[in-house]
Amino acid sequence: MTEVRAKLRYLPISAQKVRLVIDLVRGKDAQEAVEMLRFVPKRAATPVRKLIASAIANAEENFGLSREDLYVAEIYADEGPTRRWRRFGARGRFKPIARRSSHVTVVLREREF
Repeated sequence: MTEVRAKLRYLPISAQKVRLVIDLVRGKDAQEAVEMLRFVPKRAATPVRKLIASAIANAEENFGLSREDLYVAEIYADEGPTRRWRRFGARGRFKPIARRSSHVTVVLREREF
């Protein structure tokens, strides 16, 4: 059983928000997942769609697999580094801002018939 991995690192969206999108496509056919994400109105949908499309292209070019036989076996978002910023507030105080990022990994496998 051949599996194809693709990673998207340092995506400047929090892992919690990315998980809302990737939960929609887990276990689906790869081509169906790409088409579905085209219409999801979340900011994380576009980079996740491109990641899955890239994994499909890698499978076809590097492993000679058929795009119709592929499905999203695993997909997960881990937390990346958090950039900490200071925004200055009233009376000389400052308000900390955490700019979160995430690492997304997708694993495509071939369906066994």
